[in-house]
Amino acid sequence: MTHKTKGIVLRSIKYGETSLVVTVFTELFGIQAYLVNGVRSTKKSAQGNYYQPAAILDLVVYHNEQPNLQRIKEVKWDFLFKQVLSDVIKNSVALYIVELLHKCLKQPEENPTLFYFCEEVLIQLDGADNKVTSNFALYFSLQLPEFLGFKINDDYSDAQPVLDLLEGGFVSEEPPHPHFINGENAAWTSQLLKVMQPCELA
Repeated sequence: MTHKTKGIVLRSIKYGETSLVVTVFTELFGIQAYLVNGVRSTKKSAQGNYYQPAAILDLVVYHNEQPNLQRIKEVKWDFLFKQVLSDVIKNSVALYIVELLHKCLKQPEENPTLFYFCEEVLIQLDGADNKVTSNFALYFSLQLPEFLGFKINDDYSDAQPVLDLLEGGFVSEEPPHPHFINGENAAWTSQLLKVMQPCELA
């Protein structure tokens, strides 16, 4: 059975002489691996451009519940970036985002809320100015945990100026372990936690 779904490319690995194994975070099925044949051949080399990390695609896929490689029937751009795939700085930020997703998403479970968030982040990154771009990686890293079931409590204050990363909240004194943020960095972290949309980073 075929299904139409959007997907964000997380990783592409060469397979054989002309094929790719592409890891995609899909709207319908969560993280999936697809075998794409022949796209590295001379005749079809242009099709390989679809499978660059961070690309947002419109897919028609074959899907079964077995944990093996799936197949893609049709592919086209869902959103065509103007800068993310060509600008060195923005591409670096996008690669950080998809690599972090790849490390966090291990089970092929649907998570459309997270998918839409990641899609919006990448689209806004494409049109962001340099000041906003500089904060994107931090913003994404702080917002992602909420979609995975744990969240940093933004209860920063003069009385609680230290972020305990193990407890996920601000505390009054430095904890007995090294996993904490204090001083100006803690204040900036609190400000980033308050940002609801990437466009507010300016």
